[in-house]
Amino acid sequence: MARRNDTIVTEFFLVAFTEHPEWRLPLFLIFLSFYLLTLLGNTAMIILIRKDHRFHTPMYFFLSHLSFVDICYATVIVPQLLAVLLEHGVLISEARCAAQFFLFTFFASIDCYLLAIMAYDRYVAVCQPLLYATIMTEKDRLVLVVGAYVAGFCSAFVRTVTAFTLSFCGNNEINFIFCDLPPLLKLTCGESYTQEIVIIVFAVFVMPVCIVVILVSYSFIIVSIMQIRSPGGRAKTFSTCASHFTAVALFFGTLIFMYLRDNSGQSSEGDRMVSVLYTVVTPMLNPLIYSLRNKEVKEALRKVLSGSRASGKP
Repeated sequence: MARRNDTIVTEFFLVAFTEHPEWRLPLFLIFLSFYLLTLLGNTAMIILIRKDHRFHTPMYFFLSHLSFVDICYATVIVPQLLAVLLEHGVLISEARCAAQFFLFTFFASIDCYLLAIMAYDRYVAVCQPLLYATIMTEKDRLVLVVGAYVAGFCSAFVRTVTAFTLSFCGNNEINFIFCDLPPLLKLTCGESYTQEIVIIVFAVFVMPVCIVVILVSYSFIIVSIMQIRSPGGRAKTFSTCASHFTAVALFFGTLIFMYLRDNSGQSSEGDRMVSVLYTVVTPMLNPLIYSLRNKEVKEALRKVLSGSRASGKP
């Protein structure tokens, strides 16, 4: 195979969906609407949790942080994606690319840890209800959340420093929706085996460890639910976990497809569509998933909406 030229790359030209230029305007409008819904839905969830005393519980404490992280997570990706679609490509420096990759990895890692913590929270609530108040104290849940942020920072820092000590040469075009690792690795030149091993080790540490925690927690939860004799009690207990499990399946399913498989081929159109799911769609759907299947949240929303309508009357 012919070797590409060795011109060192210090800037990247970010493009997306170049195979279908007629998609640019429709995609711009769709992604803009999704982003606005993400901001609106997650901000509303945070305000609702903070203002309503019924939601001052560990589960909703974790959910408020998940909503905050989803806002940050989408903000790192979507505004630049909109600029790429509007301007038919954006030229970005290596430092800006590294910053986006760091922030994406940081918030994505926190998302993984928070979903694992929330699975553990549901396990304690369902399987150890008498010990729940003792285990999930205000101090303990704060320690868990701070730990998620610290672990996310460490993972993102190591992966970013390792990735951007690589040399990039030849073609500087990234045909993807943001500065992600798989398309970046295709632009490297020289020896990169050690860096790739470090990156993979940290990816394996974050994702599979969180998945194991979630699977083990839900295995115990399912066993406990099956032991409930009352069909009504069984359905009620299951409904408290269904929203979280739906969010987990959507988020981790797309991440597994992207990162725990061989990426030696060129970035495909399918890869870009999958990346849209976990960067654009999932942050928008999370508040809907947690509100539509939760009677308390729906009642609180109805109360807020009815109150705002009443206050608007002359």
